[in-house]
Amino acid sequence: MPEFMDVHHGMKGITADQLTEAHNADLALEGTENVHFKKAWADPESGEVYCLSEAPSAEAVQRVHERAGHKADEVHAVTLSA
Repeated sequence: MPEFMDVHHGMKGITADQLTEAHNADLALEGTENVHFKKAWADPESGEVYCLSEAPSAEAVQRVHERAGHKADEVHAVTLSA
């Protein structure tokens, strides 16, 4: 299944608990779109949050994020890795 990296901007000051809460909200809904959120990272100083997932499409990733209450600002296909 294709992998995607999505980015959320404007989350300055996010805490570890808030990141976990947001990730758990995605996990609770991921099955509705056949998405699997593998990992989430955040930089509270810049306000950037990154999520790695496997999904049938970028649109499926975005739909889960929207229903979880935190729409992604960008969703990128990850087609190569080393």
